[in-house]
Amino acid sequence: MKFWDSSALVPLLISQEFTKHSQLIWKQDSNPPLVWWGSSLECLSALARLERDQSIATVTFDAACAALKQLSEVWHEIQPTNILRDRAHRLLRVHPLRAADAQQLAAALIASEDLSAQVTFVCFDQRLSQSARREGFRVVDQQTKT
Repeated sequence: MKFWDSSALVPLLISQEFTKHSQLIWKQDSNPPLVWWGSSLECLSALARLERDQSIATVTFDAACAALKQLSEVWHEIQPTNILRDRAHRLLRVHPLRAADAQQLAAALIASEDLSAQVTFVCFDQRLSQSARREGFRVVDQQTKT
């Protein structure tokens, strides 16, 4: 079972440096991917920023949004709860994370039922990857061979 951070989802939506790597990881799992409830919003934010910066064309943005909708129909979202918020609070105290990243990691802990070694954390953000490793996850990042 794999938990996907937004940093690894965006390369599935548009062509980027790690797109092939993300696609390989995605195809290797027969289980529904696990994500944080805010992942689609984070992905849309990244896509909108790229469009505003003119790094991607509007047609590419539109296609990526359609692909995001398709992905969201197959993944399993970890919903916001008081438990998730409380875990995110703890994570902010012990790791150098931003609020959204703390929520991502808290969602992964909830998804793993605190058996983090049983869930692979897919993430291309270095700070979040390091924190996930410290929490006991096997991390697949941009440097991990698939």
